Amino acid sequence: YRENEQNLFSNPAADPRKMRRIIAEDPEWSLATVPRLIDICIKHIVENFADNPLLDELKPKHKDKVLEALATDLPLKITAPLVSDEGYWKRCCKARWAVCDTDQYGDSWKRMFFERNMEDLIENFVPESTDLDEIADTLELSNDFIKRLRIRQLLPQIKDISAGVSAEEEISDQGSDTGTDDSLDHFDFGLIINKLPNLVELSVTYGVRNCGMNFEWSLFEFTQKDCYLLAKAVKDCTHLQILRLQRCQIEDEKARLIISHLLDHPSLRVLDISHNRIGDKTGRAVGKLLSGNKVLEEVNLSDNHIRAEGASAIAFSLKKNITLRTLNLKLNRIGDEGGRNMCQALMKTSTLLHIDLSSNGLGEHMAASLAEVLSHNQSLQHIVISCNKLGVAGAGSSKRALKTTRFSKHSTSASQISRSRASTP
Repeated sequence: YRENEQNLFSNPAADPRKMRRIIAEDPEWSLATVPRLIDICIKHIVENFADNPLLDELKPKHKDKVLEALATDLPLKITAPLVSDEGYWKRCCKARWAVCDTDQYGDSWKRMFFERNMEDLIENFVPESTDLDEIADTLELSNDFIKRLRIRQLLPQIKDISAGVSAEEEISDQGSDTGTDDSLDHFDFGLIINKLPNLVELSVTYGVRNCGMNFEWSLFEFTQKDCYLLAKAVKDCTHLQILRLQRCQIEDEKARLIISHLLDHPSLRVLDISHNRIGDKTGRAVGKLLSGNKVLEEVNLSDNHIRAEGASAIAFSLKKNITLRTLNLKLNRIGDEGGRNMCQALMKTSTLLHIDLSSNGLGEHMAASLAEVLSHNQSLQHIVISCNKLGVAGAGSSKRALKTTRFSKHSTSASQISRSRASTP
């Protein structure tokens, strides 16, 4: 110990308490390992990707590192033609939307991003106010990836109301209650639909979501101009296979205009105009469409105002049609007369596989006709007749007929008939 103490006195530098400390002039200096040159280069590429996109020239392992570090908010004009990596587009989707399910997009994250991005642009487009250039530029980059568009809302043109005119405000309030406001036009699908070569499904709802206290009937109106522009766009889109116009307040005149443009459509397989205001005139138009169409496989007319006349026209067309597989007439008013004509058609058709006649005011007199259909039609796989007043005897005869059929949906149909029986007064 004494020797160590003498050494400290003779050599002050040996005492760590008296040694001079070296302080680096660089405040960011540390003892950490100096990064590799390749890592520095990758970081530089990522930080300057917007100005100098460099990807294809890299080796695969370096390319993967760049894609993992790229920002998700880069301009589409840079990433769309250059980046095909699904991992990058997955990060873009999750950064923008809370719920992401690729099952509806062919398991493609890139397709999901471009379809939902275009849907957002259309749903937030305001006629005469929003610049079309953004949609046009995005469309040019997205057209090869968009196969389906599901538009949940369409904003109307902003009304020009002079300030301080109480009379106009009063008229507007009255119009909101009666649905008699002036028509407001919406987005014109003719501007984009012909520029989407892979589009196979178009689903549109004319209305405004979450309008709250700003509710007016005009926000949910499908105008005559809207109808004409949409019908023309769909007719020109010869590769479209599925058209859905749900909850659009469509009436007979407009529905007939749309259907008239579909008479010679070469590829339309599914037509869905459910939850609207169509009646017998549209039923006759659908009958005409089915009589001459060689492609249509599914028609959904549920929750409308079709009565016996319209149902009879559709039934007559079923005798000629050889392609229709599914017909949905749920929540209409076809009654016993329309039901009898439909049953006569079902006795002669061998191509229809699924039909829904639930909630149509079918009475006890229909039970015998339905039982005959169930006994003789060997091609029909699924029939729904729930929520009708068939009565106890009618439900019983239908059940007995079911036991002699080859229905693939036997148990389901039986339970639905039980509900029909339960609804008997």
